[in-house]
Amino acid sequence: MNSKEDIIDNIKVVCQCKGIKKGRFKQLINEGVLEESELRKATGAGSGSCQGRRCSPRIREMIGQGTLATGADSPG
Repeated sequence: MNSKEDIIDNIKVVCQCKGIKKGRFKQLINEGVLEESELRKATGAGSGSCQGRRCSPRIREMIGQGTLATGADSPG
């Protein structure tokens, strides 16, 4: 059974041009894809009419949250 957050993530669109949902980005980040260029390549985000001007800030924010959650690139 999906949690409420999972359901919302699979509805919420991050990349408006390509219709890519937040859940897809979170899945890739959880799998260790932590570079914006790799996320864009894997999803097609940033290749629509705005060329990433709308989704890139959201993608970078999710990467930051993902690195905090996984402990990657943590100081110390």
